[in-house]
Amino acid sequence: MNARELRDAIAGDLSPARPLLPPSTRVLLLAPLALATVLAIPSLNFYRPDLMEIGVLRVWGLSIVEAAAGLFIVGLALRESVPGRNLSPAAAWAAIAGGLALPLAIYLMTADRFDLGPSPRALPMVSAICFRTSAAAAIPGLIASTVLVARAFPLRPGLAGALYGLGCGIIADAGLRLFCEFTIPVHVIAAHGGAIVVSMLAGAIIARLSAMMPRR
Repeated sequence: MNARELRDAIAGDLSPARPLLPPSTRVLLLAPLALATVLAIPSLNFYRPDLMEIGVLRVWGLSIVEAAAGLFIVGLALRESVPGRNLSPAAAWAAIAGGLALPLAIYLMTADRFDLGPSPRALPMVSAICFRTSAAAAIPGLIASTVLVARAFPLRPGLAGALYGLGCGIIADAGLRLFCEFTIPVHVIAAHGGAIVVSMLAGAIIARLSAMMPRR
C-alpha cells in the first residue's frame, strides 16, 4: 500500500466527532441527580428529629452548600479529564483536601453537642447503616460521572476518578446529614467520613479500569 492509498484508507475510516461540551456545562447535567440524591436519603428513610431545633439555615442551607461543593469537585474532574486542561498538582491536592475537610467543618458548625449517639452495643450496627446508606447513594453519581469522564479521554484517569468519587461522596453526605442526628466523633468519622473516602477510592479505581477498556 503506497502513501496515497494509506491516506485514503485513513480518511475512509474517519467519522465525525461530536463536540465536547465545556466542563461547567456538563456538570450541570448532574445537578438534578445531585438534588435527587440529597432528597432521597431522608425521604426513603426518615428526617432527623432535631430539624426544627437546628434551624433551616444550618440544616437545608448547609446541605445545599455541601452538595454544591460536591458538584464543583465533580466539575474539576470533568476538566481534568480533558487533555490539555489538566489541573495543577496544587489545585488537585487543594480540591481533595478541601473536599475532605468540608463535611467535617459542617459537622462542627451543626452539632451543639458531641455526645449524641446510640448505645455502645448498637454503635457498630448504626454506623454500618449510615455507611451503607451514604455509599449506596453515591453510586448513581459515580456511574454518571464515569460516563462523562470516559467520554473526554482523561490522561490521568486515577486523579479524575478520585475527584469525581470525592464529589459524589460529598453529595451523598449532604443527604445523610438530613437523616442522621448522631454527633459522637467516632460515628461521624468512621461512618460518614468513611463512606466519602470509599467513594473517592471507588471513583479512582473505576476510572482507571474504564480507561483500560478498548475505545471505538
